[in-house]
Amino acid sequence: MTPAPDMTEITSADELRELLGAPMRRAIDKERVTLHSWDREWLERSPFCLVATSDAAGNCDVSPKGDPPGFTRVLDDTTIAIPERPGNRRADGFLNVLSNPHVGLIYLIPGRGETLRINGRARLVREAPFFDSMIVRGHRPALALVVEIEQIFFHCAKALMRSKLWRPESWEPDALPSHARIVKDVQYTAETVEELERHYGDAYEKKLYNA
Repeated sequence: MTPAPDMTEITSADELRELLGAPMRRAIDKERVTLHSWDREWLERSPFCLVATSDAAGNCDVSPKGDPPGFTRVLDDTTIAIPERPGNRRADGFLNVLSNPHVGLIYLIPGRGETLRINGRARLVREAPFFDSMIVRGHRPALALVVEIEQIFFHCAKALMRSKLWRPESWEPDALPSHARIVKDVQYTAETVEELERHYGDAYEKKLYNA
């Protein structure tokens, strides 16, 4: 990649450290390799996480995962499992895991600025006894992402505070057109906007757990 002429690029770790400075001792020491009781509690209350993966060539993907709070199962002090629900079947992240098992997870709790970060090695599991505890609205997952934890820590609230993510007075959901309108404009689809509006309307939520 060739940088634009008006960009000053950082090309070394020494340059980066000179610009940002060294991390505080507290930021270094917060890393752990096993689940603390507060990590377990956080996972029990979190309804949403982001899963970052990359393939063997380094091409990246980030996929959101959401379910009722506690959807991520703690299997032991160093292992968690995330159920897969019906989606678009692209399976970008799962295909990445098959060629590169390294994953990064960020868990959110609505209203909390801090996040829980987990890095580790993942594998895809199509059947296990704990699947029965992952049934939601009659849907038993066809597979789960099982992650062996290599690094875990809580991340500070600064990013969410700056973004005002949880402050409803800062929200502007109607500043952009509907998802149906955007879909029609950015990709080919045979459906009309009206048909897409119906697809993404009330019926969409009712089909969340339909395969």
